Amino acid sequence: MGIRKLKPTTPGQRHKIIGALSEITASTPEKSLVVGRVKSGGRNNEGRMTMRYIGGGHRQKYRLIDFKRSKDGIPATVKTIEYDPNRSARIALLFYVDGAKTYILAPNGLEVGQTVMSGIDAAPEIGNCLPLAKIPLGTVIHNIELRPGQGAKMVRSAGTFAQIVSREGDYVIIKMPSGETRKILSACKATVGSVGNSDHALEKSGKAGRTRWLGRRPRVRGVVMNPVDHPMGGGEGRASGGHPRSRKGLYAKGLKTRAPKKHSSKYIIERRKK
Repeated sequence: MGIRKLKPTTPGQRHKIIGALSEITASTPEKSLVVGRVKSGGRNNEGRMTMRYIGGGHRQKYRLIDFKRSKDGIPATVKTIEYDPNRSARIALLFYVDGAKTYILAPNGLEVGQTVMSGIDAAPEIGNCLPLAKIPLGTVIHNIELRPGQGAKMVRSAGTFAQIVSREGDYVIIKMPSGETRKILSACKATVGSVGNSDHALEKSGKAGRTRWLGRRPRVRGVVMNPVDHPMGGGEGRASGGHPRSRKGLYAKGLKTRAPKKHSSKYIIERRKK
């Protein structure tokens, strides 16, 4: 944990604030849990650009993360804490007593040598994964499933956490990082603790090149385009461009984009804060 602010020896270093990497204990990933990652550059199978501002970047290998935590009742030891180029959080390598190896998201406070476990009988301690029905009220959690056995879908980025507020029949009411309060089935699993690397939000790239290394190309603003290219383009001199809207003409500020008949709306008790 922690960040490093560099001395302004060059223009690129002047505003650069990066993660300290002090908690990382291994420089190379576990070979059996790594697969190649092919980049599309924003092109589809015909080679046509369908997503703009994607391309280049450093070559990355994908680490297979165990979001299901299905090895119930088998204790595992944390072997290493590692950097993952595919996500903002750090990952932890687990060695199970039966010989299996998996990666999980490293929660805040997880250390090498610590023992973690999943399942109904697991204690509600940091790094342990258990059904929401077995986690005490008020507990901070992350890596939450939406359907039992589906694998964690929510609260996975660095520094985020949710909190169990109350119980209502077969459902548990959870306060999400966005401020939204919603119901989730008690049988769904979640991991105790908050996601690690909470200082990620304080990082600053310092220069355009670091963003290019991540595979992101420069984003062109609509107001500097011509009218044929964007609804906000054109005009003499530096025109503001009118009401903010997307390239396809949809309003970008204040227009509700959520489907009015979305099936999950019935589980949402309080919408997220604007």
